[in-house]
Amino acid sequence: MEHALSNHLEHPWRTIAVVAAGIAALELLVLIIAAAALLAKPVAHHVKAAAIAHETAAPPKTQKPTPGPLPLRSKISVTVLNGNGVTGAAAVTASRVRARGYKIRFVGNAPSTGYGRSVVIYRGERRAQAYRLSRDLGIRLISPLDGLRPGSFRGAALAVVIGG
Repeated sequence: MEHALSNHLEHPWRTIAVVAAGIAALELLVLIIAAAALLAKPVAHHVKAAAIAHETAAPPKTQKPTPGPLPLRSKISVTVLNGNGVTGAAAVTASRVRARGYKIRFVGNAPSTGYGRSVVIYRGERRAQAYRLSRDLGIRLISPLDGLRPGSFRGAALAVVIGG
């Protein structure tokens, strides 16, 4: 049976679909390039302004000065406190501290005898000095002013509390 209307121009549908997809991809590429060109100028201006502001800004005031060399051991005073209740423990440790070259400020008992481990305690900005003293004595625990009142230091820079 013949059809009354015959299609003499046969275009396969796949070819039409591929051509339409190619045109759509080309349009998308043009839109992306146009958007990048429109956004690039304001963004570049903002980045440049931020870079100039960063270069001209003063350094933050919170930066600490780089630490210099540590003072001599003979210039550092140490208080040795007995925190374990064993008679003479503070005196023995004080002699070890003195043998390493430190000045002994005071030797006595800690406010309590419940210290399970020996500890080097520092106050203020003397952390580096406390680490050096802890290495000299073989004490692993180092702490800022904790559990002691500043008066317990008796004017010393560092304190060693002997534990059990």
